[in-house]
Amino acid sequence: MHVLYVIDSVSRVGGAEQGLVAMAPQLVRSGVRLDVAYLRESPGGFQPELTAAGAEVFGVHHAGRGRTADALRRLIGRRRPDLVHTTLYESDVLGRAAALAARTPVVSSLVNSAYGPEHLHARGLSPWKVRAAQAVDAATAQGTRRFHALTRHVAGAMARRLRISPDRIDVVPRGRDPELLGTVSPARRAEVRAALGIDEDVPVVLAAARQQYQKGLDVLLEAWPRVLRGAPEAVLLLAGSEGAETERLRALAARAGNVRFLGARGDVFDLMACADAFAVPSRWEGLGSAAMEAMGVGVPLVCADVPALRETVGSEDYARLVTPERPEELAAALAETLDDRAAAGVRAKSARARFLTCFTLHHVTGQMVEFYERSLRLRRA
Repeated sequence: MHVLYVIDSVSRVGGAEQGLVAMAPQLVRSGVRLDVAYLRESPGGFQPELTAAGAEVFGVHHAGRGRTADALRRLIGRRRPDLVHTTLYESDVLGRAAALAARTPVVSSLVNSAYGPEHLHARGLSPWKVRAAQAVDAATAQGTRRFHALTRHVAGAMARRLRISPDRIDVVPRGRDPELLGTVSPARRAEVRAALGIDEDVPVVLAAARQQYQKGLDVLLEAWPRVLRGAPEAVLLLAGSEGAETERLRALAARAGNVRFLGARGDVFDLMACADAFAVPSRWEGLGSAAMEAMGVGVPLVCADVPALRETVGSEDYARLVTPERPEELAAALAETLDDRAAAGVRAKSARARFLTCFTLHHVTGQMVEFYERSLRLRRA
């Protein structure tokens, strides 16, 4: 089976890009001949890892959507894949158009619950632009053979918003290699903390996310002074690339105290292993890859109780779940996690067992290959 995977970029920042590079070696080992086309220049991106995995990598960078779609159509004509797989908005819109023009079956990933009320009222987003993007997405979706959603929540929301039948959507989460994640251990914790200059007995809370409105880091920073009242020596580590919220987050951090911005990091799994709690205060998610990774590492989780995160985490047996955008509730859950290490440890152990059952890379890759095979067998509904 020959698959041409079209994605907006291969940068090291986004969850979709990280998910692709994690799965690529497993797909190739499963017998998939994998091509990857990316639409935005991505210096320092995942090109070497994708090539090492056995994929052919193509940069398709052109000014204007028309030229990009035409370049994709010509690439499809040269490579002659059995299936085109698109991920993220630009790739969905242009990749679908190019595949249909080349008379090649196309499937798309639904990685987030886009176009909802939370997006219409998000800082920095124009409601009319959101609706315009939705109309284009929905129009091109009609010619797509099948869809892959990361969660049942995303499948249900996007079936309504793109006007497609739920029967055309398969749910397959992202996965991670447990060997790559590693687990919490005293030696690993001590080594990472020493590199950060943090003493062993200092309570540490970690969040790892892009500095965007969706991720709710402002809610975490508003909660942080309440956490410090009970644990004045606690440190909040924020790992992730800068974004539209950076200036506001830095102002909140300056008022809160004991906050360290670590920037984009390649050692997030190590940072997780040194933390006493991992916070995911998102306003919405498609899956919650960082929460899933934290489950695999075995660090206690405190998450916003949004549908996709609850679906990924499972229940309060695995993580503390709090109402989104409620700093006081988030602070109380973090304080409880830091205070009651025994209960937090039980939840973390249960969460890791859930990860090993549902989210290992081997398990998820098998589901994705089945999705490709099903898509090639079935006619478009």
